Amino acid sequence: MAFISYYFHWSEKEVMAMEHEERRRWCSQISSINRSLNPEDSRKEKSILDMKPTGLR
Repeated sequence: MAFISYYFHWSEKEVMAMEHEERRRWCSQISSINRSLNPEDSRKEKSILDMKPTGLR
């Protein structure tokens, strides 16, 4: 949710109204846009969908 809200400035209510798969598609598209804008950084950058949670409780 935060990922989508950060990039598109959508409210929590708007993002939560989406189906889970729709949010995943937006995350994938945002990551793709980031990679296309920064091709030299694509080796370092991962998609948010590929990241594993760390230390969350």
